[in-house]
Amino acid sequence: MFSDKIESLNIEEWVSASLYAKPLDLQKIISKSKFSISDLPYLLSPAAENVIETIAQKSSQLTKQRFGKTMQLFIPMYLSNECYNTCTYCGFSKEHKYERVTLSDEQINKELTTLKEKGFQHILLLTGESPKKVGADYIKNAVKLTSKKFDSIGIEVQPLKQHEYEEIILAGADSLTLYQETYHYESYLKYHLSGIKRQYKKRLDAVEAGAKAGFFRINLGILCGLYDWRYDAIALAHHINYLQKKYWKTKFAVSFPRINEMIGEFKVGYQTNTIQLVQMICAFRLIFPDITITLSTREPAVLRDKLIHLGITQISAESNTSPGGYSTCSSEKQFEISDERSLDEIKKVLLKNNFEPVMKDWDKSLQLI
Repeated sequence: MFSDKIESLNIEEWVSASLYAKPLDLQKIISKSKFSISDLPYLLSPAAENVIETIAQKSSQLTKQRFGKTMQLFIPMYLSNECYNTCTYCGFSKEHKYERVTLSDEQINKELTTLKEKGFQHILLLTGESPKKVGADYIKNAVKLTSKKFDSIGIEVQPLKQHEYEEIILAGADSLTLYQETYHYESYLKYHLSGIKRQYKKRLDAVEAGAKAGFFRINLGILCGLYDWRYDAIALAHHINYLQKKYWKTKFAVSFPRINEMIGEFKVGYQTNTIQLVQMICAFRLIFPDITITLSTREPAVLRDKLIHLGITQISAESNTSPGGYSTCSSEKQFEISDERSLDEIKKVLLKNNFEPVMKDWDKSLQLI
């Protein structure tokens, strides 16, 4: 399990190598035609900022070679904001006193109909972490309802056991999203004060339970702002490298959302600026040529329109982080989004930039192969 392997990784040494990388080191690195994980500290280094245009060009070219000029579009749909965790940065944290909402079958169907009419084919179902209110059975039922209307279904829920994931896959899900948030153990405990999410190793190992269960794609990520971005990016890269070798049939994806405004008094302690975000996107593309890289609506529209050229292959559109927010009711959000454009508006931007908006690249029949 990666929860055992990470203890033997000296990530701090990689961070130090990154901070002290020299311009000459970067010249050697960027002259390569093929990159490996050992190049990551240099691509994330302060020195790399001076050659970021060259790195970005290489990332852009490699993305076109592997994916063409396509962009996968998906919509997140929140089923519940019920949560038993106390997480200092999250709008769903149980310490926040507001009326909690869990969608009924009727409400779920109403949301699904609204999103289907907009033209979406790929959907990501999300919940807070509340085993009693939104456990595996609730999620499985929601997936069954969704499978009647949507071609590709992902879940982003609490860590589950392998047999529970297997049942959810049989119900129609094909992808799992599970972010570690931060890989720095002490910081992880500082932000996750109580609840099942406080169990650092359990969260790490749940990713492998999902791979063993047979998810077609697994999405990993870090929440930039919880700890030093270089540390977390390096740990994430090692996690993906480990998973790709052990679960080679599974496709993997990454995302680097940056914390923005939330309810409560949380203050971001570790800033990640735009250049550093670009470094992460490009570095992961160069090192992992075939992974999906997702860009969140947490980022403003102007920036998203620029970043799609550098290595991004999947974006969300028209997101709402409130359960029932598309059709039924207005409940408390998990976080605020920055890019509020409609699906049609985003498709127009993609077409203007010579991208092909992809609404469907998956068919349920593939799950039978």
